[in-house]
Amino acid sequence: MKKDQLFEFFRRLAENNPSPTTELQSNNTYQLLVAVVLSAQATDAGVNIATRPLFERVTSPQQMVALGEERLREAIKTIGLFNTKARNVIALSEAL
Repeated sequence: MKKDQLFEFFRRLAENNPSPTTELQSNNTYQLLVAVVLSAQATDAGVNIATRPLFERVTSPQQMVALGEERLREAIKTIGLFNTKARNVIALSEAL
């Protein structure tokens, strides 16, 4: 897709749905990013159940890194592929 076609595509999306929403629950953009990563191969409802208590404790990348992969794994163990997802969330949090 060429650059002008890409911009037109997003313009049409924004015109059609100027305020898109999601079923994923979050309190800030960082938490939304984490929820989206966790939602791969999982339902939004399942992700919300796992992240509700997690997001009460973790609101930033620094807090996630401090939590650590092992405790994150324990918090999201009800979500499929939780081992890989925990490793990836920690990696993205370190990058941020």
